[in-house]
Amino acid sequence: MAVLELENISKHFGAIHAVTDVSLSIEPGEVVGLMGDNGAGKSTLVKMIAGNFPPSGGGMRMDGKPVHLHSPLDARRHGIEIVHQDLALCNNLTAAANVYLGRELRRGVWPFSVLDYAGMYEKAGKLFAELKSETRPRDLIKMMSGGQRQAVAIARTMLSDAKIVLMDEPTAAISVRQVAEVLNHIKQLRDRGIAIVLISHRMPDVFTVADRVIVMRRGRKVADKKVAASSPEEVTGLITGAIEQV
Repeated sequence: MAVLELENISKHFGAIHAVTDVSLSIEPGEVVGLMGDNGAGKSTLVKMIAGNFPPSGGGMRMDGKPVHLHSPLDARRHGIEIVHQDLALCNNLTAAANVYLGRELRRGVWPFSVLDYAGMYEKAGKLFAELKSETRPRDLIKMMSGGQRQAVAIARTMLSDAKIVLMDEPTAAISVRQVAEVLNHIKQLRDRGIAIVLISHRMPDVFTVADRVIVMRRGRKVADKKVAASSPEEVTGLITGAIEQV
């Protein structure tokens, strides 16, 4: 059964039709590359899935049941996590503190409870180990490489029983070695049975880790194909409009 299904979902901002009648489904443990030029509607579509925007039309189902998401917190309760392009990390805090930001562990009984720093360091370290990342729980974010920062943001999605992780340009503006590290993190999430929606402009990344590629142009879905049945040249043509639809 598909973990997520969108049926003719649309989003209008007044006279602007950002997304129009998009239908798709994602299976558990599947990596779907979402591609398109700037203004194609990718971010708006993902923000509807993440609970930032209510759809103007259409519907959404998770595990076969209709859902109506009213906020990002509501989406998180349904098992939807997002890794933003800017990562939304606090540079002055440690890796562990960022992983648990807003979900801090405490020990003791209220009103005498205190933050459980030792517990957060230990559990964050285990998450980084699962990701095979060199990130250390006590290191400050401002001292980290781009790949290590991505590991922190991805580890944060692993705290809950996430069913879907939405990733917005995770390999933008990082080195080649760090790109390989982030793609490995995506594979680790996939191997845990988590579905991934990967928004990216980087064709090699999508064709390395994705099972399917969905292409959007001018707010509409113009392709939904297995990566093995497509090519970078075809996807480029679909993005630019040289190929109308497949």
